[in-house]
Amino acid sequence: MVTPSSVTPPESQRRVWRVGTLTYTVGGLVVLFSWLLWGDFAWQMKERATQPVVQVMLKKYGASEFLNGFLVLALPAVIAVLLGPVISYRSDRHRGRWGRRIPFLVLTVPLTVLPMFGMAFSPQIGTWVHGWLGLAPESLNFSIILTLGLSWAVLDVATVAALTLFGSLVNDVVPRELIGRFYGLFRVVSLLAGIVFGNYVIGHAGNHFTLILGGAGVLFGIGIIMMCCFVKEGEYPPPPAPAPDEQRGVVAAVKLYWRTCFSKSYYRWVFVSMAMAQVAFAPVNLISVHAATSFGLSLDVYGKYLAGTFVCSLLLAYPLGWLADRFHPTRIGLVALGLYTVLMVAGYFGIVGPKSFGVVFLVHGVLSGCYFTGAASLAQVLMPKMKFAVYYSAYVLLWAVGNCVVGLGFGELLDRLDHDYRFAFSVGGLIAALAFWTGYVVYRRFMALGGPKGYTAPE
Repeated sequence: MVTPSSVTPPESQRRVWRVGTLTYTVGGLVVLFSWLLWGDFAWQMKERATQPVVQVMLKKYGASEFLNGFLVLALPAVIAVLLGPVISYRSDRHRGRWGRRIPFLVLTVPLTVLPMFGMAFSPQIGTWVHGWLGLAPESLNFSIILTLGLSWAVLDVATVAALTLFGSLVNDVVPRELIGRFYGLFRVVSLLAGIVFGNYVIGHAGNHFTLILGGAGVLFGIGIIMMCCFVKEGEYPPPPAPAPDEQRGVVAAVKLYWRTCFSKSYYRWVFVSMAMAQVAFAPVNLISVHAATSFGLSLDVYGKYLAGTFVCSLLLAYPLGWLADRFHPTRIGLVALGLYTVLMVAGYFGIVGPKSFGVVFLVHGVLSGCYFTGAASLAQVLMPKMKFAVYYSAYVLLWAVGNCVVGLGFGELLDRLDHDYRFAFSVGGLIAALAFWTGYVVYRRFMALGGPKGYTAPE
């Protein structure tokens, strides 16, 4: 168990870190970080496997770019809009023996593992259902895609819930002064998972998707359950009494949620800037597998480029986490977004074949990784601690809306443009430029509120 120190030596003799009622020595931090990172590795292997493998399967069974965008980006966005605020509110107010995050995280395990197996065996399940219903042979692919899509939808419910809960758990148990370096270690784990997947797995996605998806599902279940068993949350003060609006029904509760999260212009800028930054990388990520083959790269060579991005990002991960703690994640994020905007312009005009695509894709992966690592703790350092999950869900909600727009609109655009994947770079560059501008507005307001040394999240 990761537990607070029962006997705390004088701080002059031993360094201690405190988070609420939790107290850690160096040894306690090592144990805490180890279990959180193990859970993150299981999460990342699931994430690394699911999207590219499902994209390969969609292409194999004749799905359109619109459907690809709908399943990969838009559907998770709709689920996040409907589900995220509810889970965040319930989790913030829950008080139980196992904490306020871990009980909800455990519930996401079966909702993840079962649909992973549903996707893994979707050709067999879809074929059986197709025959049982007596449908025409030419519509078999539709039955398989439908099975795949339904499994993906259930998986998205669990993913949206776990994303909010995992970030909130980190906020509750990791000392604030180490949060940047901790997320640097998170990125190291994520990148190691990506290196393994890119070098050894993705090249087999077309023929061995059942083994890949099923194995990733089992690993996720084991990893998250173990993490939840060995990470201990502290004690929380009682939640505030429900406001009168919360007792008047769903509509009144939604209005209260909206007022809480969006009544201050500062947080509106925070949510928009963070969401746009995440969405900026979506166009290239959405089409990278298909674009690689269209520009002449095999899946195996594409996997090597992908692994190369992870190796570069791995070398930068911990230094970027240290820089975030030293100079603040707002500054690191702005630098990464500015460079990414320039790269997208270069990509649109400069990609002419497999080598140029590979180089731009490699730098895309490194720069997006710099943002994900350097700005990973933005939410934790900008949002109120005790209502973190509620505010975080508002950011995820806007991120979801952005993904919905990009997933549906960009997918339809590619179908109309006969799959000219260069347009992913123009769209990504435009969104990145807007994210840089909104991020700069947040930075100026953050400095006016005290900056790195004197900032207190307004409530």
